[in-house]
Amino acid sequence: MAHGRGLHAALLRRLEAEQERCFYWLPVMIGLGIGIYFALPAEPSLLTALVPFLCVAAWRMATGSGSPRGLISALVLAALTAATLGFGLAKLRTEYVRAPVLTKQMGAAEVRGWLELVEPRAQRGQRLTVRIASIGNLAPDRRPQRVRITTTRAVPELKPGMPIRVRASLMPPSSPALPGDYDFGRQAWFKQLGAVGYTFSVPRVDDEAGEAPLDLRLWSYVERVRQVIGDRISAVLPGETGAMATALLTGERGGISNATNDAFRDSGLVHLLSISGFHMAVMAGSVFLAVRFLLALLPAIALRYPIKKWAAGIAMLAAFGYLLISGGAFATVRSAIMVAIMFFAVMLDRPALALRNVILAATIILVIFPESLLDVGFQMSFAAVLALVSLYEALRERPTWIALSERSYMRLAMFFGGIVLTTLIASAAVAPFGAYHFHTSQQYAVLANLIALPICNIVVMPAALVALVAMPLGLESWPLIVMGWGIDVTVWVAYRVAELPGAVVNVPAIPSYAFLLMVAGGLWLMLWRTRWRIGGLVLAAIGVALAPTLRTPDMLVGRDGAIVAVRDKDGALSALGGKRAGFELERWVEHDGWKSDLEQAVKGEAFRCDGVGCTASYAGLSIAVARHPAAVAEDCRRAEILVSPLVIPRSCTQPKAVIDFFAARRHGAHAVYIGRDGTIEIETVAAARGERPWSMPPPRRAASAAAAVGDALASGAIAGPASGGLADDGASSPTATGTNPTPDDASELMITPDRN
Repeated sequence: MAHGRGLHAALLRRLEAEQERCFYWLPVMIGLGIGIYFALPAEPSLLTALVPFLCVAAWRMATGSGSPRGLISALVLAALTAATLGFGLAKLRTEYVRAPVLTKQMGAAEVRGWLELVEPRAQRGQRLTVRIASIGNLAPDRRPQRVRITTTRAVPELKPGMPIRVRASLMPPSSPALPGDYDFGRQAWFKQLGAVGYTFSVPRVDDEAGEAPLDLRLWSYVERVRQVIGDRISAVLPGETGAMATALLTGERGGISNATNDAFRDSGLVHLLSISGFHMAVMAGSVFLAVRFLLALLPAIALRYPIKKWAAGIAMLAAFGYLLISGGAFATVRSAIMVAIMFFAVMLDRPALALRNVILAATIILVIFPESLLDVGFQMSFAAVLALVSLYEALRERPTWIALSERSYMRLAMFFGGIVLTTLIASAAVAPFGAYHFHTSQQYAVLANLIALPICNIVVMPAALVALVAMPLGLESWPLIVMGWGIDVTVWVAYRVAELPGAVVNVPAIPSYAFLLMVAGGLWLMLWRTRWRIGGLVLAAIGVALAPTLRTPDMLVGRDGAIVAVRDKDGALSALGGKRAGFELERWVEHDGWKSDLEQAVKGEAFRCDGVGCTASYAGLSIAVARHPAAVAEDCRRAEILVSPLVIPRSCTQPKAVIDFFAARRHGAHAVYIGRDGTIEIETVAAARGERPWSMPPPRRAASAAAAVGDALASGAIAGPASGGLADDGASSPTATGTNPTPDDASELMITPDRN
């Protein structure tokens, strides 16, 4: 008992010493509640989501904050309040953005609406986001609010806000490529994006359309400004240099090639491609310094008025303007909020760069956009900034560092040393996120940033600011040319570093519990001040130790059954149908890390094939892939695992596991685990996603109809979906047409969040 009281007293002393830092855990607790909401296997009702917060809030008001002896209870109650608030906010946000989602594929449907966004593509065509007025004969209660359509050629005349009509093939937002993978459907839900598709025709102006909604008309002016800026840049800097300059000024990255994106990602410079805290700080900081310098040249103003505060106010407005033309990604919003808080602190004569400002920015974003918790850009951006500001605060309190910073001859060394230290700290902070989401690690990020960051600081971003200021006067040519020189050098650095041996290490997927332990350890280390913060290193070390413990699938089946992969004798993935569904296979190989190679996987050497199907074996079990109805009967007798893009009849009961077209279409990709004793476990995307608004299955056909189709297939009377038969949603199978593009555009999955 005495021992328990001693622990309680020690904990109380620690918390009292850290009491002013407890506020820093507010967004963490809100995020915890949001995370619990998104982890639920089924959607809670609105009442169920709000009652916990109301109960805890009432309890807290009834008990009060308490005396020092009640500090622990008060903190626990505050944490519960924040967590239940996050849970309720996530549910409210889900309901606020609720909009219809397409449930089946539609071919050549007439789409009518207003353009919200026109994005260029690196190879050809454009990507159009359309606010919908009508889609074919869909009823209003089934009509998505907006769709995204990829065109095969660019039409320069298309402008945001313009009413258009076009015939397009549409499909629901895609599900993950394997259980636990990135969920584009969930991201699309919160963007109210109810369908994606493509068109081979040229969109036409819809003369019969009415006036666009008011919010769209207002926002279209901003989008048109962004488009004009991009056109003016392209006129001076053609090609990819202009595309990168456009990305830095407007956030539009569609014109950057995959090769350049890969080079920047592999070299650790990908944060330079997106408008992040680095760009926002340089841009707003340059405005602040320039305005303050110009005002200081006027003694009548400088000696009578607070020009520092004036410059801070103007810099805040500049940051807001930069946010408007940047596209508004979460990382950019975070940067703008932080810059605004920083300059507001200057206006109030408070320290500008402080951990409290980071916490306020995170709290504001999570309250307004709870789904941002799952955004990779948000996660990596805040991780890097939190680590850097924590380090800055720790160094600022050390007399030795203060003395060095005041010596002029040390400033140059500290500038380059700061780049190295900043890169090391930021890279360490975002490493768990890179491993968890992208399964890669960049080994030469310090070298690349040491060369590229001074160029961006001194040349690229100042020239970009001058170009923006000079653009209304038509004098942007020379600033853009200087900016282009800096961009070209940066691109050269990215390619050279990315080509170095061992520049990128592929990392196998890590389990969520290991990732969460690393994150929790990092937060513990950065948010506390006293010595017990070192316990965060222990938590992170445990997470690292558990990282290799994720069980990997022995066999994978794609979302429509057309692609199948099994491990060969060396443990690497070997796939059928990889050329037709290459993107899905890419995700599987990426998830596998160093264990598999894409070029080797597409060869499918683990399978033996003939004209009607293929066979393979793993752990002593026979696997059959029936590609034609003629193979179904024999495979039903001999195989222990049967996979087919066809409809398998119910009479096929001999195999231990059967995955056919209906199973793959309804449940998504399947991950199969085979035990040494021959036991089979199957995880599906549908089970991993749960029954949530963004993961509702397609409408189920009558069981008798499905059975009839299966029996007909068994007799060979009709062909299955892969041969042009009927799918379970009444639409023709995408594999039958041969024109189904990569689901939802591959770039949706190749997220490249900033690191600053």
